[in-house]
Amino acid sequence: MTQTPRPAVLPVPRNELDQLVRGEHGHPHSLLGPHPHDGAVTVRVLRPLASSVTVTGEWGETPLDHEHEGVWVGVLPVAEVPAYQLAVSYEGEPWDSDDPYRFLPTLGEMDLHLINEGRHEQLWTVLGAHVHHYDAPGTPGGAVSGTSFAVWAPSARGVRLKADFNSWDGRAHPMRQLGTSGVWELFVPDVGAGTSYKFAVLAADGHWRDKADPMAAWAEKPSSTASRVFESSYTWGDEAWMTARAAQQPVTSAMSVYEVHLASWKKNHDGSMWSWEQMADDLVDYVVDLGFTHVELMPVMQHPFGGSWGYHVTSYFAPDARFGDPDGFRLLVDRLHRAGVGVILDWVPGHFATDEWALARFDGTPLYEDPNPQRGWHKEWGSHIFNFGRREVRNFLYANAIYWCEEFHVDGLRVDGVASMLYLDYSREEGEWTPNIHGGRENLEAVQFLQEMNATVYRRVPGVVTIAEESTSWPGVTRPTSEDGLGFGLKWNMGWMHDSLAYMANDPVHRAHHHGEMTFSLVYAWSENYCLPISHDEVVHGKGSLLRKMPGDRWQQLANLRAYLAYMWAHPGKQLVFMGVELGQESEWAEARELDWWLLDHPEHRGVHSLVRDLNRTYADTAALWAQDHSPRASSGSTATTPGATRSRSYVGPRAHPTWSASRTSPRCRTTATGWRCRRPGSGTRCSTPMPRPTPAPGWATTGRSPRSRASTPGSRPTPTSRCRRWPPCGSAGPEARAQRSSTRRSRSATTRSPARPASSTRTSRPVTSRS
Repeated sequence: MTQTPRPAVLPVPRNELDQLVRGEHGHPHSLLGPHPHDGAVTVRVLRPLASSVTVTGEWGETPLDHEHEGVWVGVLPVAEVPAYQLAVSYEGEPWDSDDPYRFLPTLGEMDLHLINEGRHEQLWTVLGAHVHHYDAPGTPGGAVSGTSFAVWAPSARGVRLKADFNSWDGRAHPMRQLGTSGVWELFVPDVGAGTSYKFAVLAADGHWRDKADPMAAWAEKPSSTASRVFESSYTWGDEAWMTARAAQQPVTSAMSVYEVHLASWKKNHDGSMWSWEQMADDLVDYVVDLGFTHVELMPVMQHPFGGSWGYHVTSYFAPDARFGDPDGFRLLVDRLHRAGVGVILDWVPGHFATDEWALARFDGTPLYEDPNPQRGWHKEWGSHIFNFGRREVRNFLYANAIYWCEEFHVDGLRVDGVASMLYLDYSREEGEWTPNIHGGRENLEAVQFLQEMNATVYRRVPGVVTIAEESTSWPGVTRPTSEDGLGFGLKWNMGWMHDSLAYMANDPVHRAHHHGEMTFSLVYAWSENYCLPISHDEVVHGKGSLLRKMPGDRWQQLANLRAYLAYMWAHPGKQLVFMGVELGQESEWAEARELDWWLLDHPEHRGVHSLVRDLNRTYADTAALWAQDHSPRASSGSTATTPGATRSRSYVGPRAHPTWSASRTSPRCRTTATGWRCRRPGSGTRCSTPMPRPTPAPGWATTGRSPRSRASTPGSRPTPTSRCRRWPPCGSAGPEARAQRSSTRRSRSATTRSPARPASSTRTSRPVTSRS
């Protein structure tokens, strides 16, 4: 009887095998894994340094032959691709494993299309590392569990997966490129949660760079830099909170915020940091006892250097591993919600850390950062600036905002450094910045990103709030995007903070000459939806604690502190205080040590603590203190809505953004058919000289409101503008707005920002700030 000849191995060109071995083949699955042909199946396996490789399955065993530099090949005597295992020997006992190259891609065509378009709103569900469980008849146990790895690196010549399961040798695990999306993907069976990994990226210059996963859900503790696979098993218990949140409007709700730096709020006796679980036990009870409605956590995203306070991020989707795993953070948020406390996160989309193993030059090119150093490098902060003009980068950022709100039930995001994003000349000398396409200094791409981010977040997650740390008079920060605003829910009132602290620093005998510093904020209190911040920036780097900003002896300082807090709680707007203020902390904050909790043993400091509790309870119980923060009617007593008489806001739709009408509550300019004209409140008269209407750039809003300009020298009178012939000068509006007071940044001196101007205007002044 003649035996049927065994089919020959399906050949591949030698040059492709060379590319595979070098890690430069973009489609390793076209060579590796099973390939049916002529009634048989050819299997190729890449196992460098192996002494033998055998394929086992229901038909028996098939030894493979070494073909080329670690590539093994053989023909299975079956007509269709079977389930099989690999038995690989390295001069010892065989090691059984599944073959990653017998599985189909884990991303679909729609995912790749949305990634190309920069519109994948759940980007974290397809990129990064994800554990999967599949039914697989014919395999041991009838199921396959493994992890899919996917990364965006469009300019890479090749990407390999390096991990603890392959002894950090990525040669056996080259990834495949999916179409023209720039996404590289590989599913590895028998790999689960806890696995540490990195991507080895071959750049155009021929150099391999080991990179942490930009979309990693977990990371190793610093100083280790690898990403880790994570599979959540947490069950939420905050359904009542989430239901109520979706039905509320934050701007019309009570909001008293306690800002916390988790690493230094409390520490263990040995100086180590608390865990998420410890925070869930103590922080929740403490905040509830004091009556705060929200906590604001300084950045909890993974960052390598604790001294950056979290503002130089390396893994945007991973909670800080110093405190534990991501489910521990879920526990903290859940406990706060069940106790009736909202959670706001500091979020840093303006710049990122320069560590070579993270986002910087990820595929050997400026991928996440702007390639123009005049836009992509922040010389003051020593960090890279995101390329807001690239749709995939904007997608990465706004998907990250959604991620924290949806995956961790976060109730709001305080966006750090918005002013640095909006201006191309932020902290740059003449000649160090390039104007936009209209010749102006506004970063139009950053404006587009902020509008896109806010609109998407509010649409997907009703009831959350975004808060802008914006220190200039950029018009319409909290105006809806449908009206050409930036779309934020709230804006930090840096002008109020600067003026009120300057007033309190004066000896009481001199304050009679500075009352305007306490009352001026009411001129513009309803021009935006404001939050009054006494943040960490005001109690660090030589500025002293809030208590030490007060004049006089110890008794007077404490009395001034109590009076200032009462004034703050009664002022229109939400309020935020940094941890330690409620203790009457004497020393300024330092991230390396915990708060001075021993101060509560002193009656005078316990009194400040009790005052904060009483203020919060009175505030929450008195709707008049917060229900009309968005409207001047709460302070004027006016209920009329007469055209030309009352400025009010009407709220339409789930976003609850304001719509403006005219007002007599503060001097301002009005838009006429011929341009801008000044009108004195209640006078019915106008200045004789019209101000020409500026020509707005595409997408630019010209209906913002901002406060009247202030004198830069204490005690001096402001100089009227050349266009306005009345005294006091009217507050300008829209693109002619004068800047409010700038706030100091962390480890920076007090600074001033020049007014926002339309994109078509010429540059007349330069903002100067500093930041460590």
